[in-house]
Amino acid sequence: MEFEEKQHLKLWWLYLIIGMDAVIVLSVVLFDKGGMNFTALKAVYFAPFWAVLLPFAIIYLIQQNVLTLRINEEGIFYRYFPFKAKLKHLKWDEIEKTYITKYDAFGDYGGYGVKSRLWFKFNDKAYILNDKNKGLQLELKNGKKLLFSSNRIDEMEMFLINLKTRYTIQAIQ
Repeated sequence: MEFEEKQHLKLWWLYLIIGMDAVIVLSVVLFDKGGMNFTALKAVYFAPFWAVLLPFAIIYLIQQNVLTLRINEEGIFYRYFPFKAKLKHLKWDEIEKTYITKYDAFGDYGGYGVKSRLWFKFNDKAYILNDKNKGLQLELKNGKKLLFSSNRIDEMEMFLINLKTRYTIQAIQ
């Protein structure tokens, strides 16, 4: 019995913003006062085109990040590839509380990705990769907190309830 979810950071709206910026930069470079000729572009190492293409490449690479969350009777496993390539394992006896909670990605953590809670609460870390406002909150016995966003929060909650009743572990409150 196992629950597994993989999440990707989806920033489609950022492509729109950068696309508008690219149109402005390219129209100024190519059409303002006759535009830049090939020798002028070569002299500046095609910098305007790099300035347009580089943000698209960076956003593409950021969107290739994958959060893998796996829950079973042994505990909770998670990995945030490529930054945490090794699978981390939290055993059920290391976890004090597990529950589904509401959060505000920008108000509580300052955005999406791997974040610490705002206002210097470094023991409270979140892995937020979607724009939903519910996630799995873990409170560990060492005082640290972990929050995982989920696209399938209802399925996860039902799985944790079944896991708690079947194995009599502290799966959810």
